[in-house]
Amino acid sequence: MRVVIAINTAWNIYNFRRGLIEALLSEGMEVIAVSPEDEYSPLIETLGCQYVPIRIDNKGTNPLNDYSLYKRFLKVYAELKPDVILHYTIKPNIYGTLAAKSLGIPVINNVSGLGTVFLHRNPIYKVAQLLYKYAFKHPSKVFFQNNDDLRLFVKMKLVDKSICDVLPGSGVNISSLKQVEYKKEDPFKFLMLARVLHDKGVNEYVEASKILKEKGYNCKVQIAGALDSSSMGIPSLQVKEWHNEGVIEYLGEVRNVYGILSDCQCAVLPSYREGTPKSLLEAGAVGRPIIATNVPGCKEVVVDKETGYLCRHKSATDLADKMEKMLLLDEEHLKKMSNNSRRFIEENFDERFVIVKYIKAIKEIECK
Repeated sequence: MRVVIAINTAWNIYNFRRGLIEALLSEGMEVIAVSPEDEYSPLIETLGCQYVPIRIDNKGTNPLNDYSLYKRFLKVYAELKPDVILHYTIKPNIYGTLAAKSLGIPVINNVSGLGTVFLHRNPIYKVAQLLYKYAFKHPSKVFFQNNDDLRLFVKMKLVDKSICDVLPGSGVNISSLKQVEYKKEDPFKFLMLARVLHDKGVNEYVEASKILKEKGYNCKVQIAGALDSSSMGIPSLQVKEWHNEGVIEYLGEVRNVYGILSDCQCAVLPSYREGTPKSLLEAGAVGRPIIATNVPGCKEVVVDKETGYLCRHKSATDLADKMEKMLLLDEEHLKKMSNNSRRFIEENFDERFVIVKYIKAIKEIECK
């Protein structure tokens, strides 16, 4: 069984799909990863699979360029001749699926979040709807990462509910992410692990930090993640200004996620909407209390007042209130939250749940 995994970055494949690749290989399947090249591309083949680069303009919305992407997918898939293709992220989900349909290759798609297209109801939103509706007539299976996204796609008649299922995000490798003993430290460290985008709630996080510091709290408010030069990203000069002023501590893009999560006292993600954020799953696995917005994708990862706090999205004052509540808790209460957080992730977001569903879906295709 030859399986192609197509995503918009090699970084995504290596960091989020590694466990799935290893599981498919252990089942005796041949795995080929397809994505644009980046610094993680050389690491993919160390997993034991083949890597094939493809050019994808992840930020562009030009129809002519996207038609060229369809042709590139068509060429790559015709050469690879896979038995099934697993698509992730919007452009592979749409244009990769259409190319696979032209070649008669079964596909399994994964809607890992709706992205900025669905958050901003601009003309591109309508185009995306039409493209999804056309492309999603063809998959054998479409996985969603939360029930809200699934219900929205079904309500908008973008997909037939009969081929849909929900996964616990991309899951986490519970055995490799050990819980780290919780210790309350001074200064108290909040960590936001995310790309530095407006829609991740960075501005609200910065404003919340200002509120806490004006109240005299001794805390570190950190951000770790890649900058983005698109209109969705916070300009690097602005991030540098906040860092220099001491409002936040920008740590840059960090590879040692386990280490940086172990070093904080609370993980924060004030995002406007998510699929299921990997950073929060990892934070919970390490045993960190979490503060996140009460929105699809985030609310599923936090049990309010037990594993952390949920706050209103786009509200810096409510975020600051929840951060203040967290840092005022005594160590005993924080340790209880830490243990609850770890247990909740173990019981609901182990990547084995994801792998089992994928292998089942692939074998159903194989048997047809």
